[in-house]
Amino acid sequence: MTRLSSYLLPTEKQPPAEAEAISHKLMVRAGLIRQMGTGIWTWLPAGWRVHQRVVAIVRAEMDAIGGQELLMPVLQPADPWRKTGRIEIEELFKLRDRKDAELVLAMTHEEAVTFHVAQVVRSYRDLPLILYHFQVKERDEPRPRAGVLRTREFVMKDSYTFDRDQAGLEERYALHVDAYDQIMARTGLRFYRVESDVGMMGGLGAHEYMAPCAAGEDQIVLADGYAANVEVAKNDPRVGHEGESWTLDGQPLRLEPAIEIGNIFKLGTRYSEPLGAHYLDETGAERPIWMGSYGIGPARIVAAAVEQFSDEHGISWPRALAPFAVHLVALGNPGTAEREAADGVYDTLRHGGVEVIYDERDAGPGEKFADAELLGCPLRLTVGRRSLESGEIEVQLRRGRKDAPGLALAAEPQALLSAVDELWRSLP
Repeated sequence: MTRLSSYLLPTEKQPPAEAEAISHKLMVRAGLIRQMGTGIWTWLPAGWRVHQRVVAIVRAEMDAIGGQELLMPVLQPADPWRKTGRIEIEELFKLRDRKDAELVLAMTHEEAVTFHVAQVVRSYRDLPLILYHFQVKERDEPRPRAGVLRTREFVMKDSYTFDRDQAGLEERYALHVDAYDQIMARTGLRFYRVESDVGMMGGLGAHEYMAPCAAGEDQIVLADGYAANVEVAKNDPRVGHEGESWTLDGQPLRLEPAIEIGNIFKLGTRYSEPLGAHYLDETGAERPIWMGSYGIGPARIVAAAVEQFSDEHGISWPRALAPFAVHLVALGNPGTAEREAADGVYDTLRHGGVEVIYDERDAGPGEKFADAELLGCPLRLTVGRRSLESGEIEVQLRRGRKDAPGLALAAEPQALLSAVDELWRSLP
């Protein structure tokens, strides 16, 4: 039952004083998130619905390439991290239990997944594998900022591939490239897949998925047929740069700020060697397993969507990520004919499987419309006195704030549902 009178959606007229990024301002104002501490955020019900939209898209595409979902712990023994040399990472949270055993809070799960694979994979017949999960990550971020864009705790989808050799790794990597391209396309975001360096992950090569927007902390270097992050571009012999001027083989390049929303790494044997993940090949010889690592941040995709699809009135969700398909606004007091008509439309939509948020609060039209535009559901339907007079439900498309032809108030339920579905499918 999603009636706004009883739904936890604490909208605000003003953004937090310290907020600079559009996504930070609007996600707080729209009642999607609330801060508990520095870099520590709670997802409120409507915000969590959007987050889980992303999760569902990612899960579907991971399953489509043969991924097997599991769940690994955040709290881990420190020993595997010491063996890989990553225990010294400054951003890694470290702690001790009551028996003084050293533990860490995982920021990624290469150590954990490799630990398990080392125990269970014995033969070349056990490979290849694609394992993934959605799990909380902890990171002692030195400068949390921009709402959910840079936090100390976040959910990430990380998947890991295990192969017999580099050729197998390249195949699994290509599968992830296709899956990630499909994920990004399904979210509706503008994005680039750019070459990147391997950083603290190590390995043989990497790509980042970047969503261009003003709040992005990263810079990407772009031209037709060329996309790289700044670090890779600086080391490309074809690229020249002087100050803000960048060229590729003499042709101008442009720089855009962007949010990193995903990354993929060819790890090689970076983790399998120190953690003893080996297999016996066809001849009985022991060989190291070749690995890849692939991450996506649902929260960053949500924030990037807010950044890319908002206006001065609020958020304008792409259809795939919207918390609700329809925002139904009732104008009229309880017991009036217009409220009764609005209740009937709500019941028709709800029973017809339409995901609808119903604003039947005791509030004025201005407040209701402002909250609807702030929340940004793709389709707004309004039922009030004018609807009774005209016989039509008023329709507004959130993207561009465009009015659309009204829907018949007295239509049979199936006819109304079909009309709403047709409108919905026409939206971006």
